[in-house]
Amino acid sequence: MALLKIKFSQQRRVRLAQGLWLLSWLAVMCGAFIFCLGVYLKIELLRRDEVMENTEIHVVPNLLMLVGLASIGANWVASRVCQDSLDASRFPRWKVLLLGWYAVAALLCCLLLAVVVLSYVLQGRLEESLKVGLRNGIRFYKDTDVPGRCFQKETIDRLQMEFRCCGNNNFKDWFEVQWVSNRYLDFTSQEVKDRIRSNVDGRYLLDGVPFSCCNPASPRPCLQNQLTDSRAHYNYEYQSEELNLYSRGCRQALTDYYMGLMNSTGPGVLSVILIQLSVLLSMRYLQTAVEGAMALETPEGESEGYILEKDVKATYADVKAKALDLLKFAQVDPASEAAGAEEGEKEAEATAKAATPPPAS
Repeated sequence: MALLKIKFSQQRRVRLAQGLWLLSWLAVMCGAFIFCLGVYLKIELLRRDEVMENTEIHVVPNLLMLVGLASIGANWVASRVCQDSLDASRFPRWKVLLLGWYAVAALLCCLLLAVVVLSYVLQGRLEESLKVGLRNGIRFYKDTDVPGRCFQKETIDRLQMEFRCCGNNNFKDWFEVQWVSNRYLDFTSQEVKDRIRSNVDGRYLLDGVPFSCCNPASPRPCLQNQLTDSRAHYNYEYQSEELNLYSRGCRQALTDYYMGLMNSTGPGVLSVILIQLSVLLSMRYLQTAVEGAMALETPEGESEGYILEKDVKATYADVKAKALDLLKFAQVDPASEAAGAEEGEKEAEATAKAATPPPAS
Protein backbone atom coordinates (compact mmCIF):
# COMPACT_ATOMS: atom_id res chain seq x y z
CA MET A 1 0.00 0.00 0.00
CA ALA A 2 1.45 3.37 -1.04
CA LEU A 3 2.26 5.89 1.68
CA LEU A 4 0.55 9.33 1.58
CA LYS A 5 -1.16 8.63 -1.76
CA ILE A 6 -2.76 11.56 -3.62
CA LYS A 7 -4.66 11.50 -6.92
CA PHE A 8 -3.51 13.94 -9.61
CA SER A 9 -5.39 14.97 -12.70
CA GLN A 10 -3.58 16.40 -15.69
CA GLN A 11 -4.34 19.93 -14.52
CA ARG A 12 -3.07 19.20 -10.99
CA ARG A 13 0.13 17.70 -12.38
CA VAL A 14 0.74 20.86 -14.40
CA ARG A 15 0.13 23.04 -11.35
CA LEU A 16 2.41 20.86 -9.25
CA ALA A 17 5.19 21.16 -11.82
CA GLN A 18 4.78 24.93 -12.03
CA GLY A 19 4.67 25.36 -8.26
CA LEU A 20 7.69 23.11 -7.79
CA TRP A 21 9.59 25.08 -10.44
CA LEU A 22 9.02 28.30 -8.46
CA LEU A 23 9.87 26.55 -5.18
CA SER A 24 13.08 25.19 -6.72
CA TRP A 25 14.25 28.67 -7.68
CA LEU A 26 13.35 29.91 -4.20
CA ALA A 27 15.54 27.11 -2.85
CA VAL A 28 18.33 28.19 -5.23
CA MET A 29 18.18 31.69 -3.73
CA CYS A 30 18.17 30.16 -0.23
CA GLY A 31 21.29 28.22 -1.19
CA ALA A 32 22.94 31.46 -2.30
CA PHE A 33 21.92 33.02 1.03
CA ILE A 34 23.43 30.10 2.97
CA PHE A 35 26.66 30.39 0.97
CA CYS A 36 26.93 34.15 1.57
CA LEU A 37 26.20 33.59 5.24
CA GLY A 38 29.07 31.11 5.43
CA VAL A 39 31.42 33.50 3.63
CA TYR A 40 30.54 36.35 6.01
CA LEU A 41 31.03 34.20 9.10
CA LYS A 42 34.32 32.87 7.70
CA ILE A 43 35.62 36.40 7.10
CA GLU A 44 34.63 37.48 10.61
CA LEU A 45 36.46 34.50 12.12
CA LEU A 46 39.56 35.15 10.00
CA ARG A 47 39.62 38.79 11.14
CA ARG A 48 40.18 37.60 14.72
CA ASP A 49 42.37 34.65 13.79
CA GLU A 50 45.32 36.09 15.74
CA VAL A 51 43.46 35.83 19.04
CA MET A 52 42.24 32.25 18.49
CA GLU A 53 44.26 29.20 19.42
CA ASN A 54 42.65 26.80 16.93
CA THR A 55 40.27 26.84 13.99
CA GLU A 56 37.74 24.18 15.04
CA ILE A 57 34.91 26.69 14.93
CA HIS A 58 35.61 27.19 11.20
CA VAL A 59 33.74 23.95 10.51
CA VAL A 60 30.47 25.91 10.79
CA PRO A 61 31.15 28.44 7.96
CA ASN A 62 32.87 25.75 5.90
CA LEU A 63 29.74 23.58 6.08
CA LEU A 64 27.52 26.55 5.27
CA MET A 65 29.51 27.36 2.14
CA LEU A 66 29.61 23.70 1.03
CA VAL A 67 25.89 23.17 1.59
CA GLY A 68 25.06 26.50 -0.05
CA LEU A 69 26.87 25.61 -3.27
CA ALA A 70 25.44 22.07 -3.30
CA SER A 71 21.94 23.43 -2.71
CA ILE A 72 22.26 25.81 -5.66
CA GLY A 73 23.23 22.94 -7.96
CA ALA A 74 20.66 20.44 -6.64
CA ASN A 75 17.73 22.83 -6.86
CA TRP A 76 18.75 24.02 -10.32
CA VAL A 77 18.52 20.37 -11.40
CA ALA A 78 15.07 20.21 -9.76
CA SER A 79 13.93 23.17 -11.86
CA ARG A 80 15.08 21.37 -15.03
CA VAL A 81 13.18 18.24 -14.01
CA CYS A 82 10.03 20.33 -13.58
CA GLN A 83 10.40 21.70 -17.11
CA ASP A 84 10.73 18.18 -18.57
CA SER A 85 8.08 16.55 -16.37
CA LEU A 86 5.23 17.14 -18.83
CA ASP A 87 7.18 15.98 -21.88
CA ALA A 88 6.83 12.21 -22.30
CA SER A 89 9.96 12.02 -24.45
CA ARG A 90 12.25 13.97 -22.09
CA PHE A 91 11.17 13.00 -18.56
CA PRO A 92 12.29 9.32 -18.59
CA ARG A 93 15.97 10.34 -18.80
CA TRP A 94 15.73 11.76 -15.27
CA LYS A 95 14.49 8.55 -13.66
CA VAL A 96 17.92 7.18 -12.74
CA LEU A 97 19.38 10.59 -11.90
CA LEU A 98 16.53 11.35 -9.50
CA LEU A 99 17.64 8.52 -7.21
CA GLY A 100 20.93 10.32 -6.66
CA TRP A 101 19.13 13.65 -6.42
CA TYR A 102 16.95 12.41 -3.54
CA ALA A 103 20.07 11.25 -1.70
CA VAL A 104 21.79 14.62 -2.19
CA ALA A 105 18.70 16.59 -1.12
CA ALA A 106 18.29 14.48 2.04
CA LEU A 107 22.00 14.86 2.80
CA LEU A 108 21.74 18.65 2.44
CA CYS A 109 18.93 18.74 5.01
CA CYS A 110 21.00 16.62 7.41
CA LEU A 111 24.07 18.85 6.97
CA LEU A 112 22.04 22.00 7.56
CA LEU A 113 20.64 20.46 10.73
CA ALA A 114 24.21 19.57 11.76
CA VAL A 115 25.22 23.22 11.29
CA VAL A 116 22.50 24.33 13.71
CA VAL A 117 23.60 21.73 16.28
CA LEU A 118 27.31 22.55 15.89
CA SER A 119 26.62 26.26 16.39
CA TYR A 120 25.58 25.47 19.97
CA VAL A 121 27.88 22.51 20.66
CA LEU A 122 31.08 24.35 19.73
CA GLN A 123 30.52 27.28 22.09
CA GLY A 124 32.78 25.73 24.74
CA ARG A 125 35.53 25.11 22.17
CA LEU A 126 35.25 28.70 20.96
CA GLU A 127 35.60 30.07 24.50
CA GLU A 128 38.65 27.90 25.16
CA SER A 129 40.25 28.92 21.87
CA LEU A 130 39.69 32.61 22.66
CA LYS A 131 40.95 32.18 26.20
CA VAL A 132 44.32 30.81 25.07
CA GLY A 133 44.58 33.12 22.05
CA LEU A 134 43.85 36.29 24.02
CA ARG A 135 46.22 35.25 26.79
CA ASN A 136 49.02 34.90 24.25
CA GLY A 137 48.01 38.13 22.54
CA ILE A 138 48.26 40.08 25.81
CA ARG A 139 51.58 38.40 26.62
CA PHE A 140 53.04 39.39 23.23
CA TYR A 141 51.54 42.91 23.29
CA LYS A 142 54.95 44.49 23.94
CA ASP A 143 56.80 42.62 21.16
CA THR A 144 56.40 45.32 18.52
CA ASP A 145 59.92 44.71 17.21
CA VAL A 146 59.70 40.90 17.08
CA PRO A 147 59.02 39.41 13.62
CA GLY A 148 55.62 37.72 13.52
CA ARG A 149 54.36 39.67 16.53
CA CYS A 150 54.89 43.25 15.47
CA PHE A 151 51.17 43.80 14.77
CA GLN A 152 49.98 42.15 17.97
CA LYS A 153 49.73 45.47 19.83
CA GLU A 154 47.62 47.05 17.12
CA THR A 155 45.39 43.97 16.98
CA ILE A 156 44.72 43.97 20.72
CA ASP A 157 44.19 47.75 20.89
CA ARG A 158 41.72 47.74 18.00
CA LEU A 159 39.98 44.72 19.45
CA GLN A 160 39.51 46.35 22.86
CA MET A 161 38.21 49.57 21.36
CA GLU A 162 35.88 47.90 18.88
CA PHE A 163 34.32 45.45 21.34
CA ARG A 164 34.56 47.80 24.34
CA CYS A 165 36.39 45.26 26.45
CA CYS A 166 39.61 45.03 28.44
CA GLY A 167 41.92 42.09 29.05
CA ASN A 168 41.06 38.42 28.76
CA ASN A 169 38.67 38.07 31.71
CA ASN A 170 38.87 41.69 32.94
CA PHE A 171 41.29 44.62 33.18
CA LYS A 172 43.29 42.93 35.97
CA ASP A 173 44.82 40.56 33.43
CA TRP A 174 47.12 43.42 32.39
CA PHE A 175 48.56 43.53 35.93
CA GLU A 176 50.05 40.04 35.44
CA VAL A 177 52.09 40.68 32.29
CA GLN A 178 54.76 43.10 31.21
CA TRP A 179 53.01 44.97 28.43
CA VAL A 180 55.61 47.79 28.09
CA SER A 181 58.58 46.89 25.91
CA ASN A 182 62.08 47.11 27.43
CA ARG A 183 63.09 49.54 24.70
CA TYR A 184 60.81 52.13 26.28
CA LEU A 185 62.03 51.62 29.85
CA ASP A 186 64.65 53.86 31.43
CA PHE A 187 66.87 51.36 33.24
CA THR A 188 68.76 54.19 34.92
CA SER A 189 65.57 55.07 36.81
CA GLN A 190 65.42 53.77 40.36
CA GLU A 191 61.68 53.13 40.07
CA VAL A 192 62.19 50.87 37.05
CA LYS A 193 64.99 49.00 38.81
CA ASP A 194 62.89 48.50 41.93
CA ARG A 195 59.94 47.14 39.97
CA ILE A 196 62.08 44.69 38.05
CA ARG A 197 63.88 43.53 41.21
CA SER A 198 60.62 43.04 43.06
CA ASN A 199 59.47 40.52 40.48
CA VAL A 200 60.76 36.94 40.57
CA ASP A 201 60.85 36.68 36.77
CA GLY A 202 62.50 40.10 36.37
CA ARG A 203 59.48 41.60 34.60
CA TYR A 204 58.32 45.19 34.72
CA LEU A 205 54.77 44.82 36.06
CA LEU A 206 52.33 47.70 36.48
CA ASP A 207 48.93 48.12 38.05
CA GLY A 208 47.92 49.85 34.83
CA VAL A 209 46.33 49.12 31.47
CA PRO A 210 46.81 50.27 27.84
CA PHE A 211 44.93 53.32 26.60
CA SER A 212 42.54 51.12 24.59
CA CYS A 213 40.90 49.97 27.83
CA CYS A 214 39.62 53.47 28.58
CA ASN A 215 35.88 53.98 28.32
CA PRO A 216 35.17 57.27 26.50
CA ALA A 217 31.67 57.33 28.01
CA SER A 218 33.16 57.89 31.47
CA PRO A 219 32.85 61.52 32.71
CA ARG A 220 36.25 61.29 34.40
CA PRO A 221 39.51 61.51 32.44
CA CYS A 222 40.98 58.07 31.94
CA LEU A 223 43.02 56.62 34.79
CA GLN A 224 45.46 54.11 33.31
CA ASN A 225 48.20 53.79 35.92
CA GLN A 226 48.37 53.12 39.65
CA LEU A 227 44.84 51.80 39.58
CA THR A 228 45.19 49.91 42.86
CA ASP A 229 46.57 52.92 44.76
CA SER A 230 43.66 55.00 46.05
CA ARG A 231 46.06 57.76 47.20
CA ALA A 232 47.54 58.24 43.75
CA HIS A 233 44.44 60.01 42.44
CA TYR A 234 42.22 62.68 43.91
CA ASN A 235 38.75 61.62 45.02
CA TYR A 236 39.39 58.03 44.03
CA GLU A 237 38.70 54.76 45.85
CA TYR A 238 39.88 51.58 44.13
CA GLN A 239 37.53 49.21 45.97
CA SER A 240 34.37 51.26 45.62
CA GLU A 241 35.02 53.59 42.69
CA GLU A 242 33.49 52.58 39.39
CA LEU A 243 36.55 52.66 37.17
CA ASN A 244 36.44 54.47 33.87
CA LEU A 245 37.68 51.33 32.12
CA TYR A 246 35.77 48.70 30.21
CA SER A 247 34.61 46.17 32.76
CA ARG A 248 33.90 43.29 30.40
CA GLY A 249 36.68 40.93 29.32
CA CYS A 250 37.39 40.46 25.62
CA ARG A 251 36.89 36.70 25.78
CA GLN A 252 33.29 37.15 26.88
CA ALA A 253 32.76 39.98 24.38
CA LEU A 254 34.04 37.93 21.43
CA THR A 255 32.18 34.80 22.53
CA ASP A 256 28.93 36.74 22.76
CA TYR A 257 29.58 38.30 19.34
CA TYR A 258 30.32 35.06 17.50
CA MET A 259 27.64 33.04 19.26
CA GLY A 260 25.19 35.82 18.46
CA LEU A 261 26.15 35.55 14.79
CA MET A 262 25.81 31.77 14.71
CA ASN A 263 22.64 31.67 16.78
CA SER A 264 21.03 34.24 14.52
CA THR A 265 21.66 31.92 11.57
CA GLY A 266 19.64 29.17 13.29
CA PRO A 267 16.11 30.36 12.30
CA GLY A 268 17.29 31.11 8.76
CA VAL A 269 18.91 27.70 8.35
CA LEU A 270 15.83 25.94 9.76
CA SER A 271 13.67 27.83 7.25
CA VAL A 272 15.93 26.67 4.43
CA ILE A 273 15.62 23.08 5.71
CA LEU A 274 11.82 23.32 5.51
CA ILE A 275 12.00 24.71 1.97
CA GLN A 276 14.44 21.97 0.92
CA LEU A 277 12.18 19.27 2.42
CA SER A 278 9.22 20.79 0.55
CA VAL A 279 11.16 20.56 -2.72
CA LEU A 280 12.14 16.96 -1.98
CA LEU A 281 8.61 15.78 -1.16
CA SER A 282 7.03 17.71 -4.04
CA MET A 283 9.57 16.23 -6.44
CA ARG A 284 8.67 12.72 -5.28
CA TYR A 285 4.95 13.40 -5.80
CA LEU A 286 5.64 14.85 -9.25
CA GLN A 287 7.82 11.92 -10.29
CA THR A 288 5.38 9.21 -9.20
CA ALA A 289 2.36 11.07 -10.61
CA VAL A 290 4.00 11.60 -14.01
CA GLU A 291 5.29 8.02 -14.20
CA GLY A 292 1.83 6.75 -13.28
CA ALA A 293 0.26 8.88 -16.02
CA MET A 294 2.78 7.64 -18.60
CA ALA A 295 1.81 4.05 -17.75
CA LEU A 296 -1.84 4.75 -18.55
CA GLU A 297 -3.39 4.25 -21.96
CA THR A 298 -4.43 7.90 -21.86
CA PRO A 299 -1.55 9.99 -20.39
CA GLU A 300 -3.99 12.86 -19.76
CA GLY A 301 -5.95 10.71 -17.31
CA GLU A 302 -5.85 10.69 -13.53
CA SER A 303 -2.80 9.15 -11.82
CA GLU A 304 -1.60 8.58 -8.27
CA GLY A 305 1.33 10.26 -6.59
CA TYR A 306 2.92 8.99 -3.39
CA ILE A 307 6.00 9.28 -1.19
CA LEU A 308 6.71 5.56 -0.76
CA GLU A 309 5.37 2.81 -2.97
CA LYS A 310 4.86 0.59 0.09
CA ASP A 311 4.55 1.30 3.80
CA VAL A 312 7.60 2.20 5.87
CA LYS A 313 8.18 -1.31 7.20
CA ALA A 314 7.98 -2.96 3.77
CA THR A 315 10.16 -0.26 2.22
CA TYR A 316 12.79 -0.74 4.93
CA ALA A 317 12.74 -4.51 4.32
CA ASP A 318 13.21 -3.99 0.56
CA VAL A 319 16.09 -1.57 1.03
CA LYS A 320 17.73 -3.92 3.53
CA ALA A 321 17.37 -6.88 1.15
CA LYS A 322 18.87 -4.91 -1.74
CA ALA A 323 21.78 -3.77 0.44
CA LEU A 324 22.47 -7.36 1.53
CA ASP A 325 22.37 -8.54 -2.08
CA LEU A 326 24.92 -5.89 -3.02
CA LEU A 327 27.18 -6.94 -0.14
CA LYS A 328 26.93 -10.61 -1.13
CA PHE A 329 27.72 -9.71 -4.71
CA ALA A 330 30.79 -7.74 -3.62
CA GLN A 331 32.09 -10.50 -1.35
CA VAL A 332 34.17 -13.41 -2.67
CA ASP A 333 33.09 -16.89 -1.51
CA PRO A 334 36.18 -18.71 -0.11
CA ALA A 335 34.78 -22.15 -1.03
CA SER A 336 34.10 -21.19 -4.63
CA GLU A 337 37.51 -19.50 -4.81
CA ALA A 338 39.22 -22.70 -3.56
CA ALA A 339 37.21 -24.84 -5.97
CA GLY A 340 38.16 -22.53 -8.82
CA ALA A 341 41.83 -22.72 -7.87
CA GLU A 342 41.70 -26.52 -7.70
CA GLU A 343 40.00 -26.71 -11.07
CA GLY A 344 42.64 -24.41 -12.50
CA GLU A 345 45.42 -26.66 -11.20
CA LYS A 346 43.80 -29.72 -12.81
CA GLU A 347 43.49 -27.94 -16.13
CA ALA A 348 47.16 -26.92 -15.93
CA GLU A 349 48.21 -30.53 -15.24
CA ALA A 350 46.11 -31.81 -18.15
CA THR A 351 47.66 -29.22 -20.45
CA ALA A 352 51.16 -30.16 -19.31
CA LYS A 353 50.49 -33.87 -19.96
CA ALA A 354 49.13 -33.16 -23.41
CA ALA A 355 52.20 -31.09 -24.25
CA THR A 356 54.63 -33.81 -23.12
CA PRO A 357 55.74 -35.96 -26.12
CA PRO A 358 55.22 -39.76 -25.76
CA PRO A 359 58.39 -41.85 -25.17
CA ALA A 360 60.01 -43.31 -28.29
CA SER A 361 59.41 -47.05 -28.77
